Amino acid sequence: DDRRVLSPELPSSNNPGKELRLTRRLFGRALLTMSTLAASRSMPISSAFAAEPIKIGFGMALSGPLGGNGRAALVAIEMWRDNINARGGLLGRPVQLVYYDDQTNPALIPGIYSKLLDVDKVDLVFGGYGTAVAGAALPIVMQHKQLLIATGAVAVNDKFRYDKFFNMLPNGPNPSISPSEGFFQAAMTMEPKPKTVAIVGALTEFSHHVILGARENAQKYGLKIIYDQGYPPNQVEFGSIIRSIQAANPEVVFVASYPPDSAGVIRAAYEQKLKTRIFGGAMIGLQYAELKQQLGPMLNDVLCYEFYVPAPTTNFPGIKDFLNAYQTRAKQAGADLLGFYVPPYAYAGVEILEKAVETTKSLDANAIGRYIHETTFDTVVGKVTFAPNGDWAKPRVLYVQYRDIVGYDLDQFNQVGKQVIIEPQEFAYGKLRYPFAASGK
Repeated sequence: DDRRVLSPELPSSNNPGKELRLTRRLFGRALLTMSTLAASRSMPISSAFAAEPIKIGFGMALSGPLGGNGRAALVAIEMWRDNINARGGLLGRPVQLVYYDDQTNPALIPGIYSKLLDVDKVDLVFGGYGTAVAGAALPIVMQHKQLLIATGAVAVNDKFRYDKFFNMLPNGPNPSISPSEGFFQAAMTMEPKPKTVAIVGALTEFSHHVILGARENAQKYGLKIIYDQGYPPNQVEFGSIIRSIQAANPEVVFVASYPPDSAGVIRAAYEQKLKTRIFGGAMIGLQYAELKQQLGPMLNDVLCYEFYVPAPTTNFPGIKDFLNAYQTRAKQAGADLLGFYVPPYAYAGVEILEKAVETTKSLDANAIGRYIHETTFDTVVGKVTFAPNGDWAKPRVLYVQYRDIVGYDLDQFNQVGKQVIIEPQEFAYGKLRYPFAASGK
């Protein structure tokens, strides 16, 4: 069985009894299948249990501010585990996941990864979701000279330059710049060209990196920053912030935010009837099914980053099959019902790990790391090649404009044309619509 510890320090958000019953039922089915194969002499039943499992350990945000992303990522990783075990395992050994809820709390990460490596004796570790938790895990992983594939981390390896760190996030080798570059590129397509910008964001590690990049992009494109403010992570009232932005009267408004404040900022923009030419940014949460459904028409004309949306230009091999399977499981797991944001990248990360282990025929972190650096991988999110710092060699942050959202039906977001890719041009299939008007139409 996959294992996790239930304790006040390392809690799980799932029902352990329910999971155990499910695991035993699946185990029984697997035993019946293997017994049948053994009877037909296509597989000796002893070989199915002779090998020790390969244990892959990680912390994952199953609760806390990023719990929605973490639960969605876990569904994708469990899909991979089930798929690879059905194919005979990794190196002929079954894969076992050992994971703990990190509660989106970086302070818990050193204890989690120390336990995984020193007590649980996992063979490989995988990163959880988010910048702060990956940054907290990396020093522990480095001390053990292990490999780490993280998901959704921004600039965590800039300081360490660790050669066995890889990041499943399409930000490219300059991860502070790329989250906002497509936004500013889109803004400069307006006529006449904009001259002023407001930049606002949460005082978190993610937003800090993104805002530094936004300032650089503003300077690069000749925009004068006339409002530049942060707010605490526990901010719940955003009307005063929107009023201050409106008083500055910028032509461009760029926001770097976490899920709760992303929704709060957009609602405040509508309550205050914000008028500007372009509004949006690196707003985490708008990619989630829950917030798409909650905000509905308020998303119209917002320009926000996404990692995947259904489009003529994003039909990567295997992505539709993956999402169909994911969406079915997500309903049962209580995870994000669309799965566009994190799940394809979490799945692609373990696809890459699988390919590296099978090709090198090794669990040695050095051998796996060298192979990953040297290889371009075909995954459900397309081709992936890594830069020397472990980020993607080529950025692919999609900036999409939400359009023609009517009501609060979630299924409309599965349709092409509701989330129109504006940048980068390689994937674009529409032009920016402006000015922004907080009308919900």
